[in-house]
Amino acid sequence: MSAGEPVAGAIVRAIGPLIGGDLPVRLECWDGSVAGPADAPRVRLTSPDALRRQLWAPGELGAAQAYVAGEIDVPGDLAEGMNHLWSVIRSRALAGTRPGPKAVARLARLAVALGAVGPPPPRPATQSNVRGRLHSLRRDRDVISHHYDLPTDFYAQILDPSMAYSCGWFPAGPPEPEANPDDTLATAQHAKFELVCEELRLGSGDRLLDIGCGWGSMAIHAAATRGVHVTAVTISREQQRFARDRAVAEGVGDLVDVRLQDYRELSARDDSWDAVVSLEMGEHVGDSRYPEYARVLHRCVRPGGRVLVQQMSRSGRHPGGGPFIESFIAPDMSMRPPGVTLDLLTAPGLELIGARAMREHYAWTAEQWRRRFLAHRERIVEGWGEETARVWDLYLTGGTRSFAEGRMGVEQFVLRRPEGTYAL
Repeated sequence: MSAGEPVAGAIVRAIGPLIGGDLPVRLECWDGSVAGPADAPRVRLTSPDALRRQLWAPGELGAAQAYVAGEIDVPGDLAEGMNHLWSVIRSRALAGTRPGPKAVARLARLAVALGAVGPPPPRPATQSNVRGRLHSLRRDRDVISHHYDLPTDFYAQILDPSMAYSCGWFPAGPPEPEANPDDTLATAQHAKFELVCEELRLGSGDRLLDIGCGWGSMAIHAAATRGVHVTAVTISREQQRFARDRAVAEGVGDLVDVRLQDYRELSARDDSWDAVVSLEMGEHVGDSRYPEYARVLHRCVRPGGRVLVQQMSRSGRHPGGGPFIESFIAPDMSMRPPGVTLDLLTAPGLELIGARAMREHYAWTAEQWRRRFLAHRERIVEGWGEETARVWDLYLTGGTRSFAEGRMGVEQFVLRRPEGTYAL
């Protein structure tokens, strides 16, 4: 970098050989310099720390940290900017490429010239810092607390009134672009609850176990519409408090028992539930604990009873969702291909009686969540800060795209515990 050279020009000159063509964005730097097409999505570097983070955490994590901290900004619609950038990456086959020795040396000289070399910038306050043995009871509670113990009012800005935080079901197909997300989400979540109740064949007086009940939406629906007695377990105090109060307010407090309890703490004597449901909780169990989770499902449902597991899936690299998700949203999460999950679920003796792929429905659900988030962004910033808003904008934008492009999926498995013992 020559003396007096604008920062934007120096960056473009250094990265040009790595990006396979012209700069695909309008780059704006902290010294006021700009580069790239005037009509392209804008990317603003507000501090040399944006580059310093790449030295300490190259790739997705460093970029996410810089965005969350405000050192990288994307004026306008983040989704449009990310969609444009990913289309360029695909068209130029840049995914997974790494700079060679000459490029590394060139980038190192640039970092020195721009003052980007030094100690790592502070971690964003929103980044997880959980400790302890992987998937120990204490660590799992800390992980869940990191994500779910934000005030319920925060999630109310994003979710539908039932507070369902899992993939909805859109039986009529994708919502119309001009549809109100408040209505589309409520309808899709109600349809999902009805689907679950039908698959589990719930009737008045049945006993349902809800493992990982969230804010109690599924449990309250089953009690209110089917007269079911529900035991709902969560390890989030905020969710337990809300679900208990909500059940009482909706007149089913006598039917819904919300416990602050880990699935591993369910008593071995509790084997008389008529049905068990677990909506998008299995991803948080971990690979080493999943066989135990499957055994709990099998043990807790009566012979002849049904189990429904709804769970996200992913193949290839980053079973936890990638560095950003693993650091800011759901530490220790682990996804796998649906066939692997099914093998684990049936190993203790459950038998598969139905399966449903719902990937597109999650893309539609996440998009409606994002529309609500954008409508309430100012309130979120006022209540929980700009950094939290940036985390969730990135999370919902990336999640919508991951499901839409098939990099992640979600399935429902309906299983049954056989009556009696059968020898092959």
